[in-house]
Amino acid sequence: MFSKVWSAALSGMEVYPVRVEADISEGMPQLLMVGYLSSEVKEAGERVRTALRNTGILLPPKRITVNLAPAGIRKAGTRFDLPVAAALLASLGKIPGESLQDIMLAGELSLNGQVLRVPGILSLAEAAREKGLKRCIVPKGNAEEGAVLEGIQVVGVSGLKELLEILRFPSRACPVRADARSLLAEEQGNTEEDFSQIHGQAALRRAAEVAAAGMHNFLMIGPPGSGKTMIARRIPGILPPLSLEESLEITKIYSIAGLLKEHTFLMTKRPFRAPHHTVTAEALAGGGRIPSPGEISLSSRGILFLDELPEFRRSALEILRQPLEERRISISRASGTYRFPAEFMLVAAMNPCACGYFPDRNRCRCREWEVERYLGKLSRPLLDRIDICTEAPRLSYEELSGNRKEESTAQIRERVKAAHRMQQERCRGLPVYFNAHLSGKAVERYCLLGREEQKLLREAFEKLNLSARAYHKVIKVSRTIADLEQEERIRGRHILEALSYRAPEREDQGREG
Repeated sequence: MFSKVWSAALSGMEVYPVRVEADISEGMPQLLMVGYLSSEVKEAGERVRTALRNTGILLPPKRITVNLAPAGIRKAGTRFDLPVAAALLASLGKIPGESLQDIMLAGELSLNGQVLRVPGILSLAEAAREKGLKRCIVPKGNAEEGAVLEGIQVVGVSGLKELLEILRFPSRACPVRADARSLLAEEQGNTEEDFSQIHGQAALRRAAEVAAAGMHNFLMIGPPGSGKTMIARRIPGILPPLSLEESLEITKIYSIAGLLKEHTFLMTKRPFRAPHHTVTAEALAGGGRIPSPGEISLSSRGILFLDELPEFRRSALEILRQPLEERRISISRASGTYRFPAEFMLVAAMNPCACGYFPDRNRCRCREWEVERYLGKLSRPLLDRIDICTEAPRLSYEELSGNRKEESTAQIRERVKAAHRMQQERCRGLPVYFNAHLSGKAVERYCLLGREEQKLLREAFEKLNLSARAYHKVIKVSRTIADLEQEERIRGRHILEALSYRAPEREDQGREG
């Protein structure tokens, strides 16, 4: 007897519907699984056979064929255990075949029939909705994750017996409900690290605020202990709140990577990833025979913080260039091309030299060529992709010991949110959220300059020898500064502040292409 049910395969961030077919016929007793399968999918046959036996259902001594179509797409992971079991149950006549219509299944089976969590359930629910199916049956531990998506019913099961009950009597199924919007509203703004804990560094705090308001890439240069890392770790608290669309996108990435914690079904805060400087280029971009999201994609819609920037491998740093420009990563393998999002804000910190104290010659013992070699680890093309660069000077005793009350994260966040609202209104209908992501054509349309501002920018372009990329970045940072002041027009003072955030030129960098 023939039966079929829908499931889905993951290929990078892409989801492909998979038709799981089962047929039981006369012939030599065996369970054969076909359809371009990985080893863990081939092993599903034995897991399903044992799980069914321990549930009280024996497979007959006949030829059993299970096909996962289309055969041209590779299937990997343990998500196909549950749909294979359901297809076999229908072929055995244990459940009516029509009960498998309009549903999609995914889940791993333990040998005792328990249904275990699997990654990528949110993507599966989205694929089921796009295909026009009415219901998803998934592990109970994943049910709330899929339920955050509107327009599709998600039912969680803990074991095969529960699956049998639901498929025999569909009216007894209880779809899970998850109010994503209310959860998102509750979690916004909760942070333990506050800007009020940072003394002094007014210029650094201002630069961080501008960077957060427009999601601009941000580099801090200063001696050890000047507060660079403290500033970086507090930037997530002042970033614009997540929209539901952004939250679902982040959740989908973490779900596919298998990084969603138990009882966590929605990412409500912007990611903050801080890999060690020994990280490889593959770990940043996403590696493996079948690539999974790397640090760049895991920080999408949030922050990728690189501390001690020159200590990172050159290959790792240069791999940032394409995603910083195109906001996506493409990885080619023999099995296909995998695409991952890269909508991240780069925040980096570095010392001015290897010992960290240049140009203080009372403490710095680095020779001039050593300083040049240390700073030369950063190519000019990479620095050109950083919108805001500022110094973090050494703090004085008076700044550290003073009783001055600094602005809190909540106060700064209100200004950033107001700037964000201006950007949202301005970019309505565009595939961008922040000024940092404006295209060259959008800059010409939304960042209009008066005659005096054009004259000022022309002088800066010629004197500072700006590249076309740097020119547009200065305008975009100026636009963000104007947004923080709730100004509709870019003024001369906004351009001057944006120019002050340019990365310093060095002779060795100026010769790089």
